[in-house]
Amino acid sequence: MRQANRIVAAAHKLAATMMQPGIRTDEIDRAVESLIRAEGGKPAFKGYRGYPASICISIEDQVVHGIPSARRLQSGQVISIDIGASYKGYYGDAAATHACGGVDLLRARLMDATDLALSRAIRQAKAGGCLNDIGKIVEKTALEAGFSVVRDYVGHGIGTQMHEEPQVLNFDNHMPGPELREGMVLAIEPMLNAGTDVVRSLSDGWTVVTADGKPSAHFEHTVVVREAGGEILSWCDAPMWGDKSD
Repeated sequence: MRQANRIVAAAHKLAATMMQPGIRTDEIDRAVESLIRAEGGKPAFKGYRGYPASICISIEDQVVHGIPSARRLQSGQVISIDIGASYKGYYGDAAATHACGGVDLLRARLMDATDLALSRAIRQAKAGGCLNDIGKIVEKTALEAGFSVVRDYVGHGIGTQMHEEPQVLNFDNHMPGPELREGMVLAIEPMLNAGTDVVRSLSDGWTVVTADGKPSAHFEHTVVVREAGGEILSWCDAPMWGDKSD
């Protein structure tokens, strides 16, 4: 799993260098797939339930599962990149939202709040705690910043499958949930919207967008539950995310 996540981190580092106005999203997809395969991994998303690409690229009001295409990035947009890879039967998964060129204050605040929500959630991934501690802190962080939390899509366990139990909610469901134990591995992934938390799926069967057309941000790490808080497996030094302090 460490190697799978190292590959994911390297792929994110490459994708971050490509966030330039005018680039086609399918160019980013092809470059990332080449890197994953060169490192001995396989793109985890390609073919998963029929998904046609290697990564997800979600632009502006697209929350998750945006399909790479001939669409070109434009300055001022927020771009969420979600990458998964497998290595010798084990999986890694991470996501980050980037600014393409300069973005306005709303989008900058949305990205910062989502990143902070992930950082706080990772610190709650402590042995002896409960799963709902993660959802509570994500929701609290979002509401304090004036944003909403997507409820229809959540984080998950991860290991020999891309998606395993338990589901990792990004909101307080007022139930403790399972006890967190040393060595559990979770993909924690807050998704925050600038407006309503209501989302809908497009006719392509994959792309999820905000119901009001306002922007969304998405950050994710694969994390091991430890005594003092989560250990990030999918760490990447450029861009940095999941390291925000209060």
